[in-house]
Amino acid sequence: MASSSAIRQVKLEKECELRVEVSENAPLRLRLLNGTAEIFGTEIPPEIWLSFPPRLKFAVFTWYGATIEMDGITETDYTADETPMISYVNVHAVLEGRRNRAKASSSGDAEASQGPRVIVVGPVDSGKSTLSRMLLSWSAKQGWKPTFVDLDIGQGSITIPGCIAATPIEMPIDPVDGIPLEMPLVYFYGHTTPSVNVELYKVLVKELARTLERQFSGNAESRAAGMVINTMGWIEGVGYELILHAIDTFNANVVLVSGQEKLCSMLKDVLKNKPNVDVVKLQKSGGVVSRGAKFRQKARSYRIREYFYGLSNDLAPYSNVSNFTDLFVYRIGGGPQAPRSALPIGAEPAADPLRLVRVNINRDMLHLVLAVSFAKEADQIVSSNVAGFIYVTDIDIQREKITYLAPSAGELPSRFLIVGTLTWLES
Repeated sequence: MASSSAIRQVKLEKECELRVEVSENAPLRLRLLNGTAEIFGTEIPPEIWLSFPPRLKFAVFTWYGATIEMDGITETDYTADETPMISYVNVHAVLEGRRNRAKASSSGDAEASQGPRVIVVGPVDSGKSTLSRMLLSWSAKQGWKPTFVDLDIGQGSITIPGCIAATPIEMPIDPVDGIPLEMPLVYFYGHTTPSVNVELYKVLVKELARTLERQFSGNAESRAAGMVINTMGWIEGVGYELILHAIDTFNANVVLVSGQEKLCSMLKDVLKNKPNVDVVKLQKSGGVVSRGAKFRQKARSYRIREYFYGLSNDLAPYSNVSNFTDLFVYRIGGGPQAPRSALPIGAEPAADPLRLVRVNINRDMLHLVLAVSFAKEADQIVSSNVAGFIYVTDIDIQREKITYLAPSAGELPSRFLIVGTLTWLES
């Protein structure tokens, strides 16, 4: 159905969904008049208007039938009766059984007390993030607190792009606000593709896994609840290698392959000597929209904007000024390891992917997003998670002053900053 406005009602038959793309320029209001329905696994409260920001794409699914009312303009909206939801909820039921078994086993048995560690893989635009959200929300609805791990540095579901992050999901995920940011564990990679520095990406994935492992060992409840890991859509060459690296590093025991036969058979083949790992192929939803590079770029920009200004522009970031001498900015990677003179004859100096390089603050930093590290010493930067981000709005070389936006006023939690290639033009 093409775009239209005015208040209108849509009647959904059982196991059907209403797929909506909100218009570019105005929000859309929607409410459930009767029946029951959910958005990405989270139930919609009856009779309450929900407001969806511009450009959002979502689907309202009903198991038993529902009437939906919409107020506002959509880019498109249509109903579909072919959805993969039955197979998704079957996966959820299997995971639920595993969580219950893990909870019932004695915590002394490390293997048995470990709940499902699910990794969702597949090409770009195959609905990985949506499937992850559903599995997390359904699990939270049953009273579990599963851990969401996001390895997709291109888009970033937990925080801004260029990061890998994890957070416990304690309630079904809000269809509008998304994932709450109370206690995320965030590592800053600083680029939106892993090819810039593959080794660094792997090291950060390992650091994140190690930290979660420590948390699980002291918390039987979150150990039994397990985790859902969302990955990038890069599945060839290095991308494939990074999928295997993640499966290995997080000890994933359920691999869900979204809409890709070839990837599924490759993974089944390479993992056949791991009897405790299940590889399951799932259909991708027909509602998945393919998005070009330009759209992705825009989406990244909105994610960064959201971090500073909030989803509906309701936050006011603070503009702060610091002296150059108050901040220590580092880049990770780049620069040769050893001078040529120290190498065997004919050997080329290789760039060290984990080398810390102190960077002088200069005009090149304008419009870059920097991470504020929790490190106490420079040599802890690579292995430390980050407190948050700042956005550089002005560099005054004469006065040696840097002006930046931060989510809150006052001193930064640390003087150590990490720079990558993450830029944002505040429009």
